[in-house]
Amino acid sequence: MIKIQGYRRADKRFGLRNKVIIIPSVHCANKVCELIAKKCPGAVYINHQHGCSQLEFDALQTARVLIGHGTNANVFAALIVGLGCEVVQAKAVANKIKEECPYKEVEYFNIQESGGMQKSVEKGVKIVSAMLDEALKMPKSEGDFSDLILGTECGGSDSYSGLSANVALGALSDFIIDEGGSVILAETTELIGCEALLAKRAKDEKVAQKVYEKILGYEEKVKSFNADIRGANPSPGNIAGGLSSIEEKSLGCVYKAGTRVLMEVIDYAMPVLSKGLTFMDTPGNDIEQLSGMVAGGANICVFTTGRGTPTGSAIVPTIKMSSNTFCFENMNDVIDINAGKMIDEAKSKEELRDELIELIIRISQGELVKAELNEQNDFSIYRLAVTC
Repeated sequence: MIKIQGYRRADKRFGLRNKVIIIPSVHCANKVCELIAKKCPGAVYINHQHGCSQLEFDALQTARVLIGHGTNANVFAALIVGLGCEVVQAKAVANKIKEECPYKEVEYFNIQESGGMQKSVEKGVKIVSAMLDEALKMPKSEGDFSDLILGTECGGSDSYSGLSANVALGALSDFIIDEGGSVILAETTELIGCEALLAKRAKDEKVAQKVYEKILGYEEKVKSFNADIRGANPSPGNIAGGLSSIEEKSLGCVYKAGTRVLMEVIDYAMPVLSKGLTFMDTPGNDIEQLSGMVAGGANICVFTTGRGTPTGSAIVPTIKMSSNTFCFENMNDVIDINAGKMIDEAKSKEELRDELIELIIRISQGELVKAELNEQNDFSIYRLAVTC
């Protein structure tokens, strides 16, 4: 087993980071969370546009994604800030995080009850500063690749994505699964046309049926709006990069998942409970997908791109791998690994896989990926219905 360093939680889950996160339960609390984080170096925060004026099922989905960020193994402690009159209440989010992870320090308060913004910021700074002090006291532990839950993603894809970066990522997915770890395949819209290929890999007929239900159901949902997924997916950038259809994009996208058995199909942002490969039903939207995988428990992500994107999570190291050398050189301040070497230098997928493995080891030892250096804290929730 390859050894890595991290933070072993009381429930045996393993974090590669030890973050203190500030979470707004509603968009009205975004600015307070941001101001608290700016006054507390080392803390991270997320912003979003949800939490109120939502139908019940959308409010539940919002809460699930927020709770999942608080319970993620990369998080040491969480502060939830609400306004006070919203649908998704800070107290409820905090209590659920504490229920699922009783060993974590979780606090909450509402701006209305605290006397406004300035007093709320002062209160939050005091809470978060104490959390950071405690986080610094936690020693690192030894783990291995069986502790990883790898989130896989591709965005800004091009015609090389299915020939280099996604193939190399697939080799990493197989390696992590063989080591006893977990891998998430997502982006349901970018699996349209590949449902039969994925279903063949299902562990049983029940899982295979779920594959068809999720992928074909997504396509039917788009049609019910009298819309055509083409134009939105593949996007103009995908088309400029050489992809002609959603099926062509899907055939490259599915390589990220490697070749191992598909163990489970789960809904958006639900926890990953199975070892091996799990298919999470998410949109193709990069940030909605990333937030869903992180909420589901991903503690490391690899994001392949042919066009380039700075996207990253506030709490999960997001490795960026380009499918071509031009992208790597053109956007070098956001790309970590160049899979274009498979095209230009005839490097094998195993050689690129090993580069990823070595980078993950260094990440576990404290090295920051470029999304972390750039302080990317992208966060977005897949919304199901209209605003009320």
